[in-house]
Amino acid sequence: MLKQGSVLDRYFAITERESSFSREIRGGLATFFAMSYIVVLNPLILGGADASGDELGRERVAAVTALVAGVLTIVMGAWAKYPFALATGLGVNAFVAITVATNPGLTWPDIMGLVMLAGLTMLILVLTGFRTAVFNAVPESLKTAIVVGIGLFIALIGLVNAGFVRRVPDVADTTVPVGLGFGGVLLGWPTLVFVFGLILTIALVVRKVRGAILIGVLSATVLSVILEAVFQVGPSVGGEQGPNPEGWSLVVPALPTSSWVDLPDLSLVGNVSLFGAFAHLGGTAAVLLTFTILLSIFFDAMGTMVGLANEAKLVDAKGDIPGVNRVLIVDALGAVAGGAGSVSSNQIYVESGAGIGEGARTGLANVVTGLLFLLAMFLTPLISLVPFEAVAPALVVVGFMMVAQVGRIDFDDWGIAIPAFLTFTLMPFTYSIANGLGAGFIAFVLIRAIQGRGREVHPLMWAVAGAFVIFFGLGPIEELLGL
Repeated sequence: MLKQGSVLDRYFAITERESSFSREIRGGLATFFAMSYIVVLNPLILGGADASGDELGRERVAAVTALVAGVLTIVMGAWAKYPFALATGLGVNAFVAITVATNPGLTWPDIMGLVMLAGLTMLILVLTGFRTAVFNAVPESLKTAIVVGIGLFIALIGLVNAGFVRRVPDVADTTVPVGLGFGGVLLGWPTLVFVFGLILTIALVVRKVRGAILIGVLSATVLSVILEAVFQVGPSVGGEQGPNPEGWSLVVPALPTSSWVDLPDLSLVGNVSLFGAFAHLGGTAAVLLTFTILLSIFFDAMGTMVGLANEAKLVDAKGDIPGVNRVLIVDALGAVAGGAGSVSSNQIYVESGAGIGEGARTGLANVVTGLLFLLAMFLTPLISLVPFEAVAPALVVVGFMMVAQVGRIDFDDWGIAIPAFLTFTLMPFTYSIANGLGAGFIAFVLIRAIQGRGREVHPLMWAVAGAFVIFFGLGPIEELLGL
C-alpha cells in the first residue's frame, strides 16, 4: 500500500490532490477499458488501401496504435502528471482515410507526413506560448460550456456505441435523424448488457461504492461473454447473413480461441514522407489539408483538456490548469508520433473521464493505462473481449457528471449564453468537439460586437474566430481555387 509522504506520493501529488494509490489504479484500469476499443477500431479505418493499392494492414495498425498510445499516455502521466490518456483521434483518422480515398495522387506516407507537419506546427505554437495564450483568452463561461458539451458528447458516444440510440435510415417518409434502438424498439442481448451495466453503475455511484464505474464495466463484460457463449449473437455488421441489428456493435465478447499472445509487427514506424503531399498535390492544396488537420487537433485537445480538468477539479481559482504547457506539449507530440507511426494523430481522449469518474486525479493513473496499452501490443486477441456495450454505461454516467456543471454558465448574459449554448449543443449534434468550439467562438465575438462590447473581447479570440471562419469555409475555398 502506498504510504502518505512516500516518493511516489510526493512525485505525483497523490495526497495533495486528495486521491489514493487504489483510486489511481482503478482510474487507470477504467480509462483503459473505456479506450481499448481504438486498438480494434483504428485498423478498420486505416487498414485499407491507398490510391496506389498499398495497405497499412490491420495487424500492423493495431500494434502501432497500442504502442504510440501507451508511450504517449505514460509520458503525459509521468511528465505532465495529469490523468489524460492519449490515443489515435477518431475524427482525424476518419478525415485521413477519406483524404486518401479522394486524392489519387496521395499515398499513406504522404498523408501521415501532413499529420506530422500539423503536429510540428502545433508544437511550435505551444513552445512560443501561443496555444496557452489562446486557452487563457477563453471566457470562463465558455470553458464551462466546453465541459458541458463534452459531457453530452461522451453520453451520446455511449448511447450510440451501445445501439441504444441509432441513426434512422434515410427514407422519404422519415424526418427523424436518430431514434431509440432499431425502428423505435430495443432489440438484442447487447442492448440488455448496456441497460444492465447502466443500472448497476448508477446504483453503485448513487451508493458511493468505491470502484463503481470499474465494477460496472467488468460486470457487464462478464455478462456479455456469457450471453455470447450461450446465444452466439455475433457482430451487427460483417456477418455471413448480412446486417444484424441485434448483434454487438463492433467487438464480439468471446474468449480467444487461438493464442492469447502474439508478437507485434511495428514495421509502420517511420514509414512517412514529410513533404510527399506537396510534390503530389502542390503547395496550396497541401497547406490547406495541413491547416484542416491542425485546427481539428488544436481545438479538440483544448476542449477535451478543459472538460476533464474541470471534472477532476484540477483547475485553479482562475479556471486555469497548472502546468498546462506540459500537457499541451505532450498533446502536440501526439500528432507528431501518430504521423511517424502511420496511425494518425494521437490526442487526449474524452474517455479519460471514465478514470476521472473512478477517482483518478494524478499522472499515476495514466502510467497504469499506458502500461496496459503497451501490454495490448502482445494481447490484441484479449482486447476484443470487452464490447462497446459494456463500456458505454460508464460514458453515460461520466457525461452526466460533466453536464451537471451547466449551472455555472451565466444565462442572464445572452452574449455568453448563446455562444455557450451553441458550443454544448453542436459538439454532440455534429459529433465533433472542434465544430462546437468554432461555432461558440464565432458567436461570442459576433454578439459582443453587435452589443457594442467588442473591446472586451481578447484579440486572440478575434484571431481564433477568424481561423474558424476559414475552417468552416474550406469547402467553398477549395472549390473556388479548383482543388
